[in-house]
Amino acid sequence: MTVSVRFAPSPTGRLHIGNIRTAVLNWLFAHRSGGSFMLRLDDTDRSRSTEAFAEAIRADLKWLGLVWDREARQSDRMARYDEVAEQLKKAGRLYPCFESEDELERRRARQRARGLPPIYDRAALKLTPDEIAQRIAAGEKPHWRFLLANTEPSRGLTPLPTLVTWHDVVRGEQTVDIGSLSDPVLIRADGTPLYTFTSIVDDIDFAITHIIRGEDHVTNSAVQIQLFEALDAEPPTFAHHSLLIGADGQALSKRLGDLSVESLREEGLEPLAVLCHAALLGTSEAVAPYATLDELAARLDLSKLSRAPGRFDIAELRALNARLLHMLPLDAVAEHLDTLGLDVSAELWDAVRGNIETLGDVRTWLEVVNGPLAPRIEDANLCATAAGLLPPEPWNAETWGALTAAVREATGIKGRQLFHPLRLALTARDAGPELRALLPLIGRERVEARLKGNAA
Repeated sequence: MTVSVRFAPSPTGRLHIGNIRTAVLNWLFAHRSGGSFMLRLDDTDRSRSTEAFAEAIRADLKWLGLVWDREARQSDRMARYDEVAEQLKKAGRLYPCFESEDELERRRARQRARGLPPIYDRAALKLTPDEIAQRIAAGEKPHWRFLLANTEPSRGLTPLPTLVTWHDVVRGEQTVDIGSLSDPVLIRADGTPLYTFTSIVDDIDFAITHIIRGEDHVTNSAVQIQLFEALDAEPPTFAHHSLLIGADGQALSKRLGDLSVESLREEGLEPLAVLCHAALLGTSEAVAPYATLDELAARLDLSKLSRAPGRFDIAELRALNARLLHMLPLDAVAEHLDTLGLDVSAELWDAVRGNIETLGDVRTWLEVVNGPLAPRIEDANLCATAAGLLPPEPWNAETWGALTAAVREATGIKGRQLFHPLRLALTARDAGPELRALLPLIGRERVEARLKGNAA
């Protein structure tokens, strides 16, 4: 079997960290299995779906490096959904209903008052073909419900077993009692199909083998399994991963605008850091940086995903981003540096990467190296002595040690009293990369000027 998965966002908003978790788990699973990753735009909500959001989704996935093998959008497949709907109608599994939402709510209220579950009572099944035709001729537009297979219509709705059971890769054996569910509406009164219906038709037509999605869809799976079976299709394998919560233990739903891919990108975070964090949260694997998606895919095992919610903390993502940059060679970040307009040598990158949190921080150290920089003079006499002891160029990694040894011998000053004033004069900062690496990059002319208190 060739693995085939899909990521199916609705183009009604920007991708956020919760979407990313689903997308990367699907992509990594397909990549590790040698399978295919499909982008499917679930855009049947015509009032909210926009091409601008569709383009933004594509751009976000490309930035993350989650390249898809094929793409489809549901708005292009309406004729196919109509065809399958007719098939279900002829089989007696899709039936018309005429109740308004107000009428349904009144029925539910009465059921709750009697201590009964507020599920649809299937009153529409009692309508005769002539009654249905008369109501449609009178201008009433029905919505269409899928008849769950917990009764046998040909024998007067005789009860059948109501338990639907399947094996979930993440959650193990799952059982849902569909007797506790209403027959779901698959087609609205205006003729537009709902997600529950369209996604199953798509999964069948595109031969999806694994459905990897959030655990909020677990109950939906029972209905969808029955839909697969009603269409004579083998249900895919399901894997429902845990959802993310904030560091405070609360749902992220109110903060998703701040946690969009767009906002993470604008903050300067690396795509790989975002993906590593999203994929490894709530697993038995430590959340750690990996240099490539191949390395990350090798660590993925859906069966190791915890059922407990993953706790997302933006501060931890920022720290992970820094750890990733500290380990990456220049060629891994060169393209990103170029987009930032930063011309960085291998020597500068090796000198400063251990002291940055985002690539944008490199700009600070480029300015320190290239100037002009106004020095901060804490001990003028010490700095003047150092300026007089500067060796001729060329300089290398040993120059800083030789210089400080000479200054220490000349002044008797050592430790922080020696190093801190020199760092302030040379970088105007209290901390940063090792000066043994920075000194040759700054160069003798600028070093001398700064030690003498001059901007350079």
